[in-house]
Amino acid sequence: MEQYDNTNRGSIWKNDRRETEKHPHFTGVANVEGREFYVSAWKKDKDASPKAPVVTLSFKPKDGVPQDLKDAFKPKVEDDDIPW
Repeated sequence: MEQYDNTNRGSIWKNDRRETEKHPHFTGVANVEGREFYVSAWKKDKDASPKAPVVTLSFKPKDGVPQDLKDAFKPKVEDDDIPW
């Protein structure tokens, strides 16, 4: 049986633990180009402009560290840097 490919897909559900206005209305997960992300989504306020987005999204890497930061902390060692 072939496994379903979730690459470049995601899902969100109603956030039952929302306690303040800053907490997202919806939470979920997404896979973007093979990397897993947590997704938070906020609905448009009733008083917002009609041109405002209906939903605003935020993505946070599941591994906790953005790829750019991982690359920044990798040591750049070349053979010429070694004194022997």
